[in-house]
Amino acid sequence: MTRPAVLFVCLGNICRSPLAEAAFRAEAGKRGLDVGVESAGVGGWHQGDPPDQRSIDTAKRHGIDISEYTARKIRPDDFVRFSHILALDREVFGDLKRMKPDDSTAVVALLLDYVKGKEGKSVPDPYYSDARAFEYTWLDVCAGARGLADALEGK
Repeated sequence: MTRPAVLFVCLGNICRSPLAEAAFRAEAGKRGLDVGVESAGVGGWHQGDPPDQRSIDTAKRHGIDISEYTARKIRPDDFVRFSHILALDREVFGDLKRMKPDDSTAVVALLLDYVKGKEGKSVPDPYYSDARAFEYTWLDVCAGARGLADALEGK
């Protein structure tokens, strides 16, 4: 079996998807899963920027440093490079389905599809909220990370 690779995608790659990347890296590490992990945005507004400071602070409170992450925009070749491309919300999921090239080999889904009882739901965007909203985002992406890890382990 080829090594799985997961790409988490939100709007600008500065809030939710970097947190999802961090949560999944941590979960995969705990389980000893050999998996590639990155994040991206459907828009390029923040390309080259670090995550939102509130995302950095949230991850840090949970013992993870994401300050070196760099935002990037999703590219057509990502649909072949990654085995799983996970949208953080339904709007991004729709964008991904529209931009998915014919030669795509990636499973494209919502992150919360991997959480029992939250299938089809979006991780709310905390960008226009306070720091507390980022903690709720962290809880959602951690649940998604656990569910995805279970799926990759065949549980």
